[in-house]
Amino acid sequence: MTNLLPRSLFGQTVLILLFGLVVSHLIGAWIYAGDREQAVRAIGGLAAAQRVANLTRLVEETPVEGRARVVEALSDPTFKVSLSMRAPTFPEGADQDSISKAIAEFIAQQLPGESARSLEVVVSGTAALPAAPPFGHRMPMMGPMVHAGGVWRGLQVAVQLGNGQWLSFATTLLDTGLAVSWNFFLAMTIMGVIVLAISAWAVRRVTAPLSLLAGAAERLGKDVGADPLPELGTTEMRQASRAFNQMQERLRRFVENRTRMLAAISHDLRTPLTLLRLRAEGVESAEDRDKMLATIAEMDGMIGATLAYARDEAEAEPRRRNDIAALLASIVDDMADAGLPVAMEPSPSVILECRPAALRRALSNLLDNAVKYGMRAHAAVRTTGNEVEIAIDDEGPGIPEPELAKVTQPFYRMDESRSRDTGGIGLGLAIAMSTIQAHGGELTLSNLPHGGLRARVVLPL
Repeated sequence: MTNLLPRSLFGQTVLILLFGLVVSHLIGAWIYAGDREQAVRAIGGLAAAQRVANLTRLVEETPVEGRARVVEALSDPTFKVSLSMRAPTFPEGADQDSISKAIAEFIAQQLPGESARSLEVVVSGTAALPAAPPFGHRMPMMGPMVHAGGVWRGLQVAVQLGNGQWLSFATTLLDTGLAVSWNFFLAMTIMGVIVLAISAWAVRRVTAPLSLLAGAAERLGKDVGADPLPELGTTEMRQASRAFNQMQERLRRFVENRTRMLAAISHDLRTPLTLLRLRAEGVESAEDRDKMLATIAEMDGMIGATLAYARDEAEAEPRRRNDIAALLASIVDDMADAGLPVAMEPSPSVILECRPAALRRALSNLLDNAVKYGMRAHAAVRTTGNEVEIAIDDEGPGIPEPELAKVTQPFYRMDESRSRDTGGIGLGLAIAMSTIQAHGGELTLSNLPHGGLRARVVLPL
């Protein structure tokens, strides 16, 4: 069930507003139905009481010998009138509720005092649906759907005339009508749509800066020198944007300070290394001299690689559109011209906005590792949906599964295959990983089923 709920703040807020709107409409409809029911009862009872009073006065003013004909003419299937010398008997279940008492009081007010002294009004339970609306016409405010969908109750009134005769009336009263009509439903729907549209616009306006904040955070992860976030929206969003920009500025200064510090350390270390190299060249023993110079060269290479790694993380090379397939093909051609066993499958053009120099260095490191530790490198470029995949396979022994996640860490080397004798210091894969992540991509290493290692680079198009 929770999978069907929206994940975004905008969707959840609109859903809450929609839920509140539906609940408020239901409560409003319930209140409206209650008030409407009371109005229908009052109007129906008033109309019935008025008709009973009028007919009673008419019969009472008619001579005794002609009353039977008048009563017969006044009676119809929906409003029965009868005249007898005995008091009528009311059916079981009849009660004296508030409606019957109100009708009795109204009739009593309309009749002469002498006739009103003997008056009985009872309202029974649910009655059968009348063949036609009582009183010969539809009552106001009932609408065209009341007759078909209402609940009816039986009404019986008995009035004793002056000569002792009892004039009885039997009809029906509309107890409850439909809670809503089509007009009411249409009005509530239009009002709900208008309120929901305005609420959705307001929520979108309030939550839009959050999307900008998320996009800025994603850009910061790729480029610490990205443009600052515009301070827009509500007061809280302006404060969040200002705090984000301040954090980005502090990170940028931290990276720049670290790069300058490493450059200074590199410069300061290379001065004594140069002196050591000069002194080592003066050593008479050729074997000792060669070992000392090799150690000094290794230290100088480590310093240069460390500085290059830090500089690659801090550089803000401008992005531009580039053909990734052509870029990889040029690297493969250069390495093949140098006599290295590197090949690439033919691939169509794949345009990507990237930092070409940094990406070229990362792919070169992956191909160089494949040749150095896997004897041969084979590259391929594929597009899947909104991503481009670069696969670089080798024919080496692969890497033990526990080591796959460690070899991309800076200065990590495997003793068996990545010793100092091979010339690596453990920064090639780290530089490649850092560059690919800066492009919003992912680098994964996996062993192939038939042997060898695959370096898989996935970049968003």
